[in-house]
Amino acid sequence: MKNKTRILVSSLIVLILTLSIVVVAQVSRPYRNGSVWNVAFIKMKPGMETAYLNYIATDWKRNQEALKKEGLILSYKVLTTEAHGAADFNIMLMTEYKNLATMEANEAKADALAQKVIGDDQKQMQGYKERLEIREVLQDRLAREIVLEPRR
Repeated sequence: MKNKTRILVSSLIVLILTLSIVVVAQVSRPYRNGSVWNVAFIKMKPGMETAYLNYIATDWKRNQEALKKEGLILSYKVLTTEAHGAADFNIMLMTEYKNLATMEANEAKADALAQKVIGDDQKQMQGYKERLEIREVLQDRLAREIVLEPRR
């Protein structure tokens, strides 16, 4: 009976130690999830760069600033690049959100704000049609930033 008790106690200690090591190993990651970026890859049509950048510097920026002021986005960026082929993008429009849940939860608020800043649906659709003449949206992606430091 004494041997069976020792074996049982020893087995329990080994099991507890093993589970402790597994829990500790799962917790210590040297990174954490950061913000979420919506990135639009756009091809400005030849000779239309100034026209499109004028739109970006006015209407698009005004809407982004309003979203930022209301706390619906964290930041935004515009990056230009050289195209490496006829079908390649040459500008990226980037909008940063706190996280995916916040982005999705604020869609209705963002739409309502666009109605105030840019105009009603009809005016927004007219703007889309006009921009078709000067640019082409190639892709739209969501990306999550990874912060290279442990979770706090």
